[in-house]
Amino acid sequence: MDRERASTDRSGFVADTHPDGVVFAESAEDVVATLQLATEHRVPVVPRGAGTGLAGGSSARSGEVVLDVSRMNNILRIDPVEQLAVVQPGVLNAEINAAAAEYGLFYAPDPASTAICSIGGNIATNAGGMRCAKYGVTRESVLALRVILADGRELRTGRETIKGVTGYDLNALIIGSEGTLGIVVEATLRLRPLPVATATVAAFFPDVESAARAASAVVAARIQPSMMELIDGPTLEAVDAALGTGYRSRGASFLLVQTDGYGAFLEQEVVLDAINPHATSCTKAADDDEAAALVKARREAIPSLEKIGRVSIGDIGVPRGRLAEAVTGLEEISAATGVRIFTIAHASDGNLHPMIVMDPQDSVTEGPAKEALGQMFYLAHRLGGTLTGEHGVGLLKRDWVAEELGGVSVGVQHAIRRALDPLGILNPGKAI
Repeated sequence: MDRERASTDRSGFVADTHPDGVVFAESAEDVVATLQLATEHRVPVVPRGAGTGLAGGSSARSGEVVLDVSRMNNILRIDPVEQLAVVQPGVLNAEINAAAAEYGLFYAPDPASTAICSIGGNIATNAGGMRCAKYGVTRESVLALRVILADGRELRTGRETIKGVTGYDLNALIIGSEGTLGIVVEATLRLRPLPVATATVAAFFPDVESAARAASAVVAARIQPSMMELIDGPTLEAVDAALGTGYRSRGASFLLVQTDGYGAFLEQEVVLDAINPHATSCTKAADDDEAAALVKARREAIPSLEKIGRVSIGDIGVPRGRLAEAVTGLEEISAATGVRIFTIAHASDGNLHPMIVMDPQDSVTEGPAKEALGQMFYLAHRLGGTLTGEHGVGLLKRDWVAEELGGVSVGVQHAIRRALDPLGILNPGKAI
């Protein structure tokens, strides 16, 4: 069962074989010993945390060994004065926030899967989430890392100070490297003060293009929401079916906007002015409970779709002013390929998650689903965007990496990878 579970993640990818074994590390020393043995015997190692990845990045097959760090799940230290936390990679995102809240602090990166995703995986993919519009993605909230290299050596990157430019930024290099350069065994995270106030707007629209235009209007109004999430009509229907809500009856798409801080309610008025010309209805959440229910609807979008089929989640990014063109393009891709595409988006930073919902027997690595994924990339590319905003390349998106990066960049990245892992044993076949 462990080998079967470790063969895939939440990406929709189904492995045709299982890894040879699973090592459950409980300490940094376990990671060191595993990698030393893997180097000695030239055994490929696939790092794994909570297994919630969406690009096949932690999927493993025959001939490989999975190094599972989910049992390394301790919060080692919280410093409320310096506003930082030192944690192991298996700690869940939500657990960090629960511990930080006792000191009036929070960890800003906020994936929709916060309750089930681990910090090690967040670091591996440079995860973003719903608050990244204002607070940035994982890279902006990781101060230092303790990393075990492929041969078992320990590398420490970053520092506990906010500023620091001694040497190359190896901290940023490791973040987003998808487990191909080393295994994170400890992370020092930047915490921030909890906002003194939060204001929430719920807006409904006649179509998803109108919602996208409204989101671009908020950006143009020079307001920086802490959250601005878009959900299209088909996804609203799935959420309603799963939660017993009635959001779809209020419109064909939904935009959730939150502002926070001392100016939260002043900024809310600017948001309303920007959105109202595009919306069929626009309301303020009456209290924290109503706001929490609206956020829950967004968090439950993917689980709701998983109830109706196997889900493969896209992750394209486009310039924020071209969001409406992107959602129109996704509708055209769905019509052209015949695949069902449901769309949600971190609308404040142009990061769309077009989700293909398939029958259980269908494949995401060939046929119409693969064709749709390719067309999503070309759509983003035409609009000046990117193949992946926060989920990573993993297995599913490697076919289009060279076209986005170009030959020089790919060559440099391969050279970096060889320098840190000359035998190529860390997460082979992933990322680049």
